[in-house]
Amino acid sequence: MLERILKEDLRLFFHINGQWHNAFLDVILPFVREPYVWAPLYLFLGLFVIINYRWKGLFWIMFFLLCFGLADQSSLYIKEALGRLRPCRDPLVSHYARVLVVHCPMSGSFTSNHAANHFALATFCFLTLKSAFGRYTWLFFAWAAIIAYAQVYVGVHYPLDVTGGALLGLFIGLLSGSFFQRRIRLESEFAS
Repeated sequence: MLERILKEDLRLFFHINGQWHNAFLDVILPFVREPYVWAPLYLFLGLFVIINYRWKGLFWIMFFLLCFGLADQSSLYIKEALGRLRPCRDPLVSHYARVLVVHCPMSGSFTSNHAANHFALATFCFLTLKSAFGRYTWLFFAWAAIIAYAQVYVGVHYPLDVTGGALLGLFIGLLSGSFFQRRIRLESEFAS
């Protein structure tokens, strides 16, 4: 069963990385996954909650960072425990993969830290900022999904790696966001 899943994972990897590509995505997706692109969004959210929620915003930032740290470290632990090779490091796959980044990390492949981190933060933001952003809170998940997809597209992860990372992130974001909502909760109206 596991062998069949891994075979399908490899097949989907080659579709995403090797067939479903175009010149526009070849430029955009390596760029999107870089911290200097997504960090300003998270800095904006930090400023937004401080300005609108004052001291509760500081607690929100603490929980946001805790959520990020838990997702990141949990994913690293799983990577170390499983030791799956990345497609860009696997000698059987790397010759056929399109690697669109300068550096292929030495760390393991399963689970994707990018997927775990961004899905954890997306879930946390979705749960805690619904009152501020309303129906647009689903965009946090769209952003996380684009970054996760980019990891496969550029050749540094398999689809199963980003799926595992996304599920891990959803779980951690759900725990931290639910706890924050029960204990602190940002008010539904902006502070004046």
